[in-house]
Formats: sequence, structure tokens, C-alpha cells
Amino acid sequence: MGDRPSEGDVTLLLKELSGGNQKALEDLVPLVYEELRVIARHQLVGEAEGHTLNATAIVHEAYVRLAKLDRIEWQDRAHFFAIASQAIRRVLVDYAIRRNAIKRGGGRKRVDLTKVPLFEDSDADAVLALNQALERLRALDDRQVRVVECRFFGGMSIEETALALDVSKATVKRDWVLARAWLNRELSDG
Repeated sequence: MGDRPSEGDVTLLLKELSGGNQKALEDLVPLVYEELRVIARHQLVGEAEGHTLNATAIVHEAYVRLAKLDRIEWQDRAHFFAIASQAIRRVLVDYAIRRNAIKRGGGRKRVDLTKVPLFEDSDADAVLALNQALERLRALDDRQVRVVECRFFGGMSIEETALALDVSKATVKRDWVLARAWLNRELSDG
């Protein structure tokens, strides 16, 4: 696809944004919008027909959240997509919380993490269960959570995740396996 912006264009705008130029974010969005929509669409695979949240809404809400971030030293395109993946995760979790606001209790829900995308039949309960488990995992190993955010919520490859987190591919592979095993165990014990 020849229309994909160069990594240099994106990185330049991110550096300007780090320097306080808020207009750089407005210039950046058209360059990364379609890729963000692909990430968001990936998260909606398997959602029930008539689902009220769509990829465009997720991207717009993530944009609002990214625009509110202060004091981020944006490094490069990979760093941006790692942070954007976190924003998308938070949008989905907040949506699931709102969707389940009328429910009480519920306990943990079993989520099968053996496939990518991790939950093909995802629903609000599964998103909330995964989010709660990720927060417990964060207390044990923050990097493993960031790997899950990049791989699952960001749809990134091993290589892209390694670049975004500035670690080796072997580290990402190991963290991905360990995090999935821990999450499977944690989410199965409900």
C-alpha cells in the first residue's frame, strides 16, 4: 500500500507533539487513522450483531484520551501504537463496565486465551474479567501486561511489540507465553 505514511513523518509529528505542539496531534491522526481502525476492528471480531460500539467510535474515544495525555515523550511510531493500544483497551473496558452497570456480582468468567484474537466470542463480562486479571498481573509483572496490551489490544506482531517496548523478540515471546498461561489459570479459577 503506497498510501501508508512513512515512519519518519509519524515520528516527526510525535516529536513535535512531545515539544508541546498540539496541532501535531491533529496532523498525526489522518496518518494513523486507518491503522487505528484496523486495531479497533480486530477487537470487535465475534461481537454480537447489533453491538453499539464500532471501530470508528473506539478510535474517536481513544483519540480523545490520547489528546488529554500530558508530558509524554513520544519516541516513535511503535511507541505511539503501544500507547494507542492501551487507550483502546481502556475504551473497551469502560464500555464493558457501562454495559454491565445494571448487573450485580457475576464472579469471574472463563476466557480462553489460546487463540488470537483472544476472544472470538468476547462480551462485556469477558472484557471485564480480562481487565481485572491484567490489573492483578500488573502487580506481578508490568511488562507482561504491556506485551498483552500490544499483542491483544493492539494486534501487534512479536516484532512490532519488541520494537514498541524496546525489548528483544525472545523477551516478548517469553512474556507472551507466560502472561497467557497466567491469565488462563487466573480466568479459569472462577
